[in-house]
Amino acid sequence: MSVVVGFDEAGRGPLAGPVCAAAVILPPDFPVEILNDSKKLSEKKRLAAEAVIKEKALWGLSFVDHKTIDKINILQASLLAMKQAFDDLLSKKEAFLAKNAVAGGLKASDLLLEKLHGIADGTFVPPNLSIECEAVVKADATFPQVMAASVLAKTARDRFMVQAAQKYPGYGYEKHKGYPTAAHKAACRSLGPSPIQRLSFSY
Repeated sequence: MSVVVGFDEAGRGPLAGPVCAAAVILPPDFPVEILNDSKKLSEKKRLAAEAVIKEKALWGLSFVDHKTIDKINILQASLLAMKQAFDDLLSKKEAFLAKNAVAGGLKASDLLLEKLHGIADGTFVPPNLSIECEAVVKADATFPQVMAASVLAKTARDRFMVQAAQKYPGYGYEKHKGYPTAAHKAACRSLGPSPIQRLSFSY
């Protein structure tokens, strides 16, 4: 029986900042009732779920910056972030198994590449994965592993944008997280593009 790796991203729509993606494998005893599509959870519930995912699950995370987005386009950047998130997940496998050896749950044999099956939210799969993967529309509302990836990607990206607001005041990143709100567009017209603006996006 295959073990599901959930993939999702956050930040395809914004005019500024990176896109962030996560890959997650949940143990059998994970409390899935705390999960949902990250956009349907309050910030408080997202942060609480993030802590549990990072404690109990095997996960990876990756950012692809605004310059790369401008160079290869947002779709390819999103898929690249998912691929890099999976690589990050694999790099944590041995430490995860050592930590969870006594508690049980996922075993080394469960995490062999041939046992893993990826599910990516959307209509495209990450390139050059070492496992089979399928794209499922609205997977972040169906598969707990993808919900968990959605939570990690959104909380990490939101945190990045709040920090960016301190570096680049005036753009309101702490409020809109770089999304194309009227206030964000007005700030860009008034102040010019910020150092993390996606210049290939119109604003």
